[in-house]
Amino acid sequence: MATENYTVKNVDTLIITGFDYLPNQKLFGFLILITYMLILLGNSINLCIISTNRHLHKPMYILICNLAVVDIMFSTSCSPTMISVLLAEIKTVSLHSCISGAYFYHLGDFSECMAVTLMAIDRLIAIRFPLRYHSIVTNSRTCLLIFVTWVGGFALLGFMISLVDKLPYCQPIIKYMFCSYGTLVTTACVDPEPFFALSTIFNLWPLCGQFPFILCTYAVLAYSVTKLSNNSNRKQMINTCLSHIIVLLSYFAPKVVVNLLTRVGVVLNLIERNAIVIVASVVPPLINPTVYCTRNKEIRKQLVHVFLRKKIMPNH
Repeated sequence: MATENYTVKNVDTLIITGFDYLPNQKLFGFLILITYMLILLGNSINLCIISTNRHLHKPMYILICNLAVVDIMFSTSCSPTMISVLLAEIKTVSLHSCISGAYFYHLGDFSECMAVTLMAIDRLIAIRFPLRYHSIVTNSRTCLLIFVTWVGGFALLGFMISLVDKLPYCQPIIKYMFCSYGTLVTTACVDPEPFFALSTIFNLWPLCGQFPFILCTYAVLAYSVTKLSNNSNRKQMINTCLSHIIVLLSYFAPKVVVNLLTRVGVVLNLIERNAIVIVASVVPPLINPTVYCTRNKEIRKQLVHVFLRKKIMPNH
């Protein structure tokens, strides 16, 4: 619909209606609240264990810390809004808060993709060049790469959100569960197609670029694992790869459904789209710390040490 067909008004408050179809909103809100608390707890534990233990100040654990920070930001950009709508029944949000929330949501999404890409590259170098790994992947280089991804994310998302920040808004209804670039475009009094073309590029780039690249790295890893003669080393490498694949699928699977399958004939209604967006927003940040706490031997060891020490100290 063209801009001239609208009567432009100064809308400064938006109403979130994406949960209006749910019959048990309180129960669903409680589940999201518990999930969000587990996300904060799990990622905070990872951050505390790695940051306070000098033996874990290595590239792989720096990448895990980066992923934990991203997960906290990613979930915080949307979960509190959903919790307030469902539990507190506060459906209104200011336009500026909505734009800020959309910025951090997409920044978290972008940074999550870059974080799992860096971790895949790290594992590829570790397995393909084990003798040169410590000379190639250093703490300083790892921190530099993480810094570059964050700067790139701030710049890219700053440009995208600046576009919707300048749009005129004439109707306050948001049909989704929280603020994002797409919800703001559909709320604005403009023809959405040019703006959706930009978001399509932004969404398809990781699926058509980084996702195939990461799959190729794991194909190389799988081939390298078959060449290992030591069964214990082979088992360790398989466990490492499996943990990363779990993280990878939890992040990319919802994107494949929404951004690729819908373009080849799969039709999703608004309820199904909302459900997939919720899964994509809370499941990866929930799975990531669980995977790295349970499947990483060093972090498991530190967890056991912390809890046993706390249990023993009162008896002295």
